[in-house]
Amino acid sequence: MEPGSEMYNFIKVWLSVFAALSYCYVIGKIAPRGGPRLVAVLPVVGLFLVLPLGLSSMHLGGSSAFFIAWLANFKLLLFAFGRGPLASDPSISLPRFIALACLPIKIQPDPSPETASRSQENTDPIQNGRDKRDPPPQKPRKGHKSPINYAIKILLLATVLRIYDYSDHLPQKFIWVLFSIHIYICLEIILAAMAAVARTALGLELEPQFNEPYLSTSLQDFWGRRWNIMVTRILRPAVYDPVLAWASRAVGRRYAALPAVLGTFTVSALMHELIFYYLGRVRPTWEITWFFLFHGVCLMAEIAAKKELKLGLQLPRPVASALTVGFVMVTAFWWFLPPLLRCRADERALEEYAAVGALVRDVGRGLGFSLRGALNATSLAKP
Repeated sequence: MEPGSEMYNFIKVWLSVFAALSYCYVIGKIAPRGGPRLVAVLPVVGLFLVLPLGLSSMHLGGSSAFFIAWLANFKLLLFAFGRGPLASDPSISLPRFIALACLPIKIQPDPSPETASRSQENTDPIQNGRDKRDPPPQKPRKGHKSPINYAIKILLLATVLRIYDYSDHLPQKFIWVLFSIHIYICLEIILAAMAAVARTALGLELEPQFNEPYLSTSLQDFWGRRWNIMVTRILRPAVYDPVLAWASRAVGRRYAALPAVLGTFTVSALMHELIFYYLGRVRPTWEITWFFLFHGVCLMAEIAAKKELKLGLQLPRPVASALTVGFVMVTAFWWFLPPLLRCRADERALEEYAAVGALVRDVGRGLGFSLRGALNATSLAKP
């Protein structure tokens, strides 16, 4: 598809999203939570499942499908029952409602000035050799990353893209490792960019989306605290908590987390199959489902082992991180990457980068010609 027509479709899709979310915002004011609000919201959920079919690019289409068909739909279903981020503030404005609904963001609460003042009054006059009248140095919020962090990752992504030029002379497994790094960095940059747009437009302090997953020391650490944190936070109230409540009555609280984990990974597997369908438009082979179900079972075993064995001995962090990340990557090579490669995700991504590069060059040449023409006209107009 031509870049111009794809951008046109992209604008149409997102105008439809904004209109549908405005309708949901009004519904939230007039329809009581529960059945009536759910009936009113369900047509929008169906629309959001169809809209990504109007896009075919890897980056615009893939990210839009994730934002609309997954995040927005789950948030709207929670909203129908008066739960989730969209229902947390009844006085929320329309722009904030739309941003929270369709972007991978979560408002990070700031302590009120009264709370901070009260906390300061209750502390000792001198702590760690510093008088309380001297304000402590400002610390960055936990999980927030510096621009240098993102600059390094952008440079690493550029290096990976350059190495692709020599892929014919490199081992296939090495190319898969590069593609895994490519996927991770692209996801982090795209999600961080969306959060930055929301921060700039709405003045919100936002929580991060990734927390350096390559430092994970266990599967529980990887999936629960580091990888795509916004998905974890939306799956918890939508899937994990309801299954946990049911399982607590069925098997007791001690082991209720196990079926809750498996249920969460099952839903995540199905949503990933849907996203991959949007990307490739091919019949699913269910390899993605096997990947997530396998990790769900492994995570259940890890949680059960921690509960039963209560081992005090821990591996050194570098060793634990290497084993965890290695396990994730090996299983991704088995089940996660093959469907992506079959739909030519790597080739299509490089083609899109080339198209954007050509567009930037054309725009640069046009601006250069215009500037030179204006300078020539100015010089001729001088006496």
